[in-house]
Amino acid sequence: MTPAPAILILAAGASSRMRGGDKLLMPVGGVPCLRVIAERALTCGLPVAVALPPDRPARAQALQGLDLSLITVHDAALGMGHSIAAGIRALPDRVTGAIVLPSDMPDLTADHLAQFVALHRADPKAIWRARDASGTWGHPVIFPQDLFPALTALTGDDGARSVIKANASRLKPHDLTGHGATLDLDTPEDWAAYLSASGDKASGPAD
Repeated sequence: MTPAPAILILAAGASSRMRGGDKLLMPVGGVPCLRVIAERALTCGLPVAVALPPDRPARAQALQGLDLSLITVHDAALGMGHSIAAGIRALPDRVTGAIVLPSDMPDLTADHLAQFVALHRADPKAIWRARDASGTWGHPVIFPQDLFPALTALTGDDGARSVIKANASRLKPHDLTGHGATLDLDTPEDWAAYLSASGDKASGPAD
């Protein structure tokens, strides 16, 4: 049987550095960033799940009409580990791994995600992690299914670093061109610079 991972999009953060706005609703080509990432994930033809907080209904609305699973993370405020744990628990039993990626990284393309699907199919027991053109570790990261129990036990705000560290011998890098693996946009200034450079005339934090 061909290995088939799922994709878990982390979208339950507080967007606290946006000073009242929501970075995941900022426009990328006129479409909310969260929806752009979700649509790119869906091109892989795999199950896609999105971890959402309980207090940001506009994020769920931005995903309306897409064939994916929405997971409400009631303890999302306690840190990213809780979002990863809840998301992994909700994945279908049949999947052989999970491609985990944040939703505030608009330079992660559908092709990047397709590369990770192919990597998992070639070596489904490895932890594959992206690096950017400078060799800096980033996202996405793909975890094999046998590490799901460790992922579902995560708490706090360190993400899955402890799981990667405990299984360092299984970690393999995959280099992506440019800075798609590391470019995340957390502040209004980050977004203003990105939109200006991309030629997108829309600006200002979305509510």
